[in-house]
Amino acid sequence: MTIGNIPPKKERKSRRTKPVDENAPLLPKRQEDAGFDEFNGASFTGAVFNLSTTIVGAGIMALPATMKVLGLVLGVAMIIFMAFLTEASIELLLRFSRAGKSASYGGLMGDAFGKTGRILLQAAVLVNNIGVLIVYMIIIGDVLSGTSSSGAHHTGVLEGWFGEHWWNARAFVLLITTLFIFSPLACFKRIDSLSYTSALSVALAVVFLVITVGITIVKLINGSIAMPRLMPDVTDMTSFWKLFTTVPVLVTAFICHYNVHSIDNELEDSTQIKPVVRTALALCSTVYIMTSIFGFLLFGDATLDDVLANFDMDLGIPYSSLLNDAVRVSYAAHLMLVFPIVFFPLRLNLDGLLFPSARPFHQANTRFALLTIGLITIIFLGANFIPSIWDAFQFTGATAAVCLGFIFPASITLRDRHNIATKRDKILCIFMIVLAVFSNAVAIYSDAYALIKRNPSHSE
Repeated sequence: MTIGNIPPKKERKSRRTKPVDENAPLLPKRQEDAGFDEFNGASFTGAVFNLSTTIVGAGIMALPATMKVLGLVLGVAMIIFMAFLTEASIELLLRFSRAGKSASYGGLMGDAFGKTGRILLQAAVLVNNIGVLIVYMIIIGDVLSGTSSSGAHHTGVLEGWFGEHWWNARAFVLLITTLFIFSPLACFKRIDSLSYTSALSVALAVVFLVITVGITIVKLINGSIAMPRLMPDVTDMTSFWKLFTTVPVLVTAFICHYNVHSIDNELEDSTQIKPVVRTALALCSTVYIMTSIFGFLLFGDATLDDVLANFDMDLGIPYSSLLNDAVRVSYAAHLMLVFPIVFFPLRLNLDGLLFPSARPFHQANTRFALLTIGLITIIFLGANFIPSIWDAFQFTGATAAVCLGFIFPASITLRDRHNIATKRDKILCIFMIVLAVFSNAVAIYSDAYALIKRNPSHSE
């Protein structure tokens, strides 16, 4: 049975009436089918937390810096606009999946554009997710063990607590984290198995937000915060083009499209997927807007590209050091729990790319284990040998992420193999593609120009 023909059922048994079989297959008998005979279905709440965790990754840390470029009014408006655009693109994906009876994003691209479409999608997920996971691991290393990538040494939490030792060096800390946190969490074959860690992950992001709001309110009361800039400061063409560099960050902040089908396939009632998407987007947009406003209020024009780096200085309030550590530790723990949610579709798409005709994971434990070990090793090595990849992160945001979020869904709609697209859909999709291509071309140019200006010796 495929997701395209699951009838809406008025009465479905509660998941509590039947024990959940942990060995239930992740995928059905063929890669493009969806059916869970032994599994009773994922709950609405679990699905919301899994999708929310997919959305709220490291992107949240770059959002206060977008406020510095756009100003508070335009910045908040852009977050809301991106949330609505993301909801529209996911709705198109789901509608065309139902029409074509496709149970995965890759299957949908294959339905619209054949084998080439499926391979393009899988390659985009690989580029996006490997880049994102390496960034997560780098941030965890920076927070726990410190970093010297910018020239000055920023002390890590463990280094601050215990001093410099071999056991809190970056490589060893990341090795322990990989072996005892990432590897066990990456072994689940169903995405619903991660719903509890996802709920904890969202809670930790909220802890970060609550502490930031608390510090900002205290500093507002004692009058040590200046009025923030409400609109962008555009003085010349360079500052105008810089506005577009925020688009890849905002796009990356809402990318969750690669996990929507996995969550949909496991839902107890597949008609709930649209409310799940809307609830997750509303929750994440609220967290994003609050973080952006209060993060920018707190640090103003001193807001760094990664606001987490602002939390290793004196905040000018009592218990500053303790609050700094609480923010950094809660966020490092949040990223550790986001890791398996982003890793899940990465492994699934790599398997589809390398073994398109092979039997699915639940019947091939050796292949599942080898792909898991191989990918975790690549990510671990990337995080240890790439000192800082924020520029690369912006590049993946401007390429793979924008393809996954807007260009691919719009292309599927414009292709319209099942003749279900309305005129409004097509106008929206043309707008999506023009916005994505133009803004990201400008962002890549602007980033490259800034990089050349920063390193003039390389350009001579």
